[in-house]
Amino acid sequence: MKLAVELQALEARIGHRFARPDLLVRAVTHSSMSSPTRADNQRLEFLGDRVLGLVMAEALLARDKTASEGQLAPRFNALVRKETCADVAREIDLGAALKLGRSEMMSGGRRKLALLGDAMEAVIAAVYKDAGFDVARDMILRLWGERVDSVDSDARDPKTALQEWAQGRGLKPPAYVLLTRSGPDHAPVFTIAARLENGTEAQARDNSKRKAEQAAAKALLERLES
Repeated sequence: MKLAVELQALEARIGHRFARPDLLVRAVTHSSMSSPTRADNQRLEFLGDRVLGLVMAEALLARDKTASEGQLAPRFNALVRKETCADVAREIDLGAALKLGRSEMMSGGRRKLALLGDAMEAVIAAVYKDAGFDVARDMILRLWGERVDSVDSDARDPKTALQEWAQGRGLKPPAYVLLTRSGPDHAPVFTIAARLENGTEAQARDNSKRKAEQAAAKALLERLES
């Protein structure tokens, strides 16, 4: 089986040439393109998430031999969460190789965080099934690069950290208020306010509602702790 040009280019970017090219084809096939004769990447995504988790757990233990589970867990979560997978996918231009149905393509699927993150996990699984764990681990560590060494010692989700800050001071959990939604359907922009019951708030904008909430929480935390 000969791969299409865009998939050969993707092989070069991830640094692995497939002995079984069908695995890579499946890894980049979204469910909107699946059929009785064409499998999508959902099962590979499930496996890739576990391979990524094991690689990152090993890497973090090797990096800091004295860290407690409580210190390691937020670092681990920061490295394996969907946003990080999507960031890596963007760096290797995985979106250009995705096989999408017309509706997903028209709605900007090649840029969607969830689709990119899922496909990145599927590619990891494809490499694992094609060449084994050691090769998959080497690829992951290469693509994640300095993220492992630079992950924050306290990499808690900003929303969790803000909630803990509020509860520690007897306040209700923060509210996240959608102030505006602008832009076309395929590229929306959300403006979110993170607000405490005492009226303190901070705002942030992003094309992902979740990321806007996280950014607003982070901004509010920085304001409260300054």
